[in-house]
Amino acid sequence: MLRPIDRVDYTMRQMARVGWYLGHYFASQRFREAPAPEAETEQETSRRSGPGLARILEAMGALFARDLANADRGLYPPPRDHDGNLATLIRRSRRYFADLPVAAERKSQGRGTEVYSPELAEDLPAYFLQNFHFQTGGYLTEESAELYDMQVEVLFSGTANAMRRQCLVPIAEYMSGKDQRKLNLLDVACGTGRFVRFVKQAFPRLAVTASDLSAAYLEEARAHLKPYRGIDYKVAKAESLPFADGSFDIVTSIYLFHEVPPPVRREIAREFARVLKPGGLLVFMDSLQTGDTPEFDAMLESFPANFHEPFYRSYLGENLRRIFTEAGLQVIDTEPVFLSKRVVAIKH
Repeated sequence: MLRPIDRVDYTMRQMARVGWYLGHYFASQRFREAPAPEAETEQETSRRSGPGLARILEAMGALFARDLANADRGLYPPPRDHDGNLATLIRRSRRYFADLPVAAERKSQGRGTEVYSPELAEDLPAYFLQNFHFQTGGYLTEESAELYDMQVEVLFSGTANAMRRQCLVPIAEYMSGKDQRKLNLLDVACGTGRFVRFVKQAFPRLAVTASDLSAAYLEEARAHLKPYRGIDYKVAKAESLPFADGSFDIVTSIYLFHEVPPPVRREIAREFARVLKPGGLLVFMDSLQTGDTPEFDAMLESFPANFHEPFYRSYLGENLRRIFTEAGLQVIDTEPVFLSKRVVAIKH
């Protein structure tokens, strides 16, 4: 059971984070909004406008209440977000706002693949050589890796970590009664390592492998995870993982599928299944899909118009259950988590 002081501390911290990142979101909105279609009807305008700020804040509150309840149940430690000290926050804020007009100019000119080069294409898949979100450097530079979490939290108004932590719940349930020293976990497309940090906080003796296609992002993850031991780092394609069959008890992947083409999603699902041990656990999270939370559908539809996300629309209609089932996994749960969707599966 959490102490009252822990609850107060959590509430105050989350309110401060939401205020910080939501403030950045509104301050940067003029750079990101797509123009409204001409001759739009009143009904279309209403549908496009989405649920409204009050409903979004209500849903955010439900997410934070869920986050706190999970900690109260002992599923993971009292949530703490490691955004850095005040100097770090201010530096990243300045860099964020400095890059906004550059990204807006890139957007206005339709330059979504300026990071592409024939030399990079020799080692990296073409779908990866893009300026996702029109961000400078795509996913290829140290500067992009340092700024990425600021951009994501602004996009989600300070809720990204709370959504990620919901992936700890099925892991905790799976590990109940097991010796974590005898289990291992692979986080595919680990990015800057935020979820891996939560895993190590909750399960410090669990062996973890963090893999990502971006060497720069993996280095940022290494720096972020410096206080923790028992982590191996591997630059790797998700659709061609360099691990033997049946290597891992748990595989996790967060916010990957919407950034790869449909055929690659199926290849990745097969790799998830291949590297899992029989009876192993897959915990997957990505964006909501159309119809998961109908009142949010308009927000989902507007996202690729405001950002460079070339594969997002195809993701919205994907049948994830079918993809994982055909790969040899049994889906046991799918659930919306605010603006994300969590899927839990077991290998046959």
